[in-house]
Amino acid sequence: MQLRYSFRLYPNGPQRSALARAFGCSRVVYNDALRVREEARSEGLPFVTSAELSKRLTASKLTPERAWLADVSSVVLQQSLRDLEAAYRNFFDGLKGKRPRTGAPRFKSRKDSRQAIRFTANARWSITPGGDLALPKIGDVRVTWSRRLPLAPSTVTVVKDAAGRYFASFVVETDPTADLARMPDTDDVIGIDLGLTHFAVLSDGRKIDSPRFLRRAEKRLKKAQKALSRKAKGSKNCDKARVKVARAHGRVADARREFHHQLSTRLIRESQAVAVEDLAVKALARTRLAKSVHDAGWSAFVTMLEYKAARYGRTFHRIGRFEPASQVCSNCGVKDGPKPLHVREWTCGACGTALDRDINAALNVAKAAGLAVPACGAQVRPERVPAQRGEAGTHRDGQPTVAGIPGP
Repeated sequence: MQLRYSFRLYPNGPQRSALARAFGCSRVVYNDALRVREEARSEGLPFVTSAELSKRLTASKLTPERAWLADVSSVVLQQSLRDLEAAYRNFFDGLKGKRPRTGAPRFKSRKDSRQAIRFTANARWSITPGGDLALPKIGDVRVTWSRRLPLAPSTVTVVKDAAGRYFASFVVETDPTADLARMPDTDDVIGIDLGLTHFAVLSDGRKIDSPRFLRRAEKRLKKAQKALSRKAKGSKNCDKARVKVARAHGRVADARREFHHQLSTRLIRESQAVAVEDLAVKALARTRLAKSVHDAGWSAFVTMLEYKAARYGRTFHRIGRFEPASQVCSNCGVKDGPKPLHVREWTCGACGTALDRDINAALNVAKAAGLAVPACGAQVRPERVPAQRGEAGTHRDGQPTVAGIPGP
């Protein structure tokens, strides 16, 4: 499995200028190639191949208008053409139904919130003995290594985000044997019910509170956004205020991502099989709960669960969103009618079991995935119901009766 590891970069002044030059050259090459293909399409000419675009790129370096393209690594420019090819391939595959639909490739802007360039192995980039990242025509950039790379990376992508931070993103091929050895043996299975009041409710009765990172940072975000709105557009003060807003949002996104990683890793470590409901996040994001839905980040969390389960040899199940997980009794399986959202606890009319709505849903999620989940620790228990007169009792003569029939 290929994984991506990101580390913070701290380039100095000349290196930031070199990176800005590389970002600009990569963007220009992408836009030039896109313009060539769009002009060919509008004129009814055949589709321009990648080989032809590469030849035109090489020829453009010899012209006075594009001579400055030689100031950056040629690998960066070629990878920009690869990105355009991938964008067209994804667009055409979406039209054919092979993948979800995406829009046609669009021109890039220097004002985009994210700038990136990619170096492959033939670019001769390396990690120095001192721990710096040596990039061609840029220099040795200081890196903060938060963890060790499991294997030698094949490519590195340098990214600049909206907050002006630089990151090095490495693509690494993991070792399946080493991954399986990292996780302990366990037979536990777990169902997960995602929500807003509690971020996740587990089938064993545990409830994970929702951190609500965006809600907690709203006051700081509001102050930064108000300061940005007061600046003159296009001024340097406006750019500084925009960076402050981006940094505030970046801290929220980083905290949410860290929470998702820690929780998903813990659940995968504790369980052999994990089941979760496939939520209609896009539909929920169009309701009055949109801010809370985006703040929870369910899709990112479920994606982490899925790839970590595949990496560490666990089983991952995703059940359909139309399964009546909250309406069916997890003890007897009887569906006794819909329950409004304000009903959090009720008693099953068939078996007399006291049910907690969220834990009951988590148990049903696991059962819908075909997992046998014990209700240990869960708030699911049969209530004491007095015996019916016609089912059991004692006859007047002292002989026991069953179903109203006197004993011998």
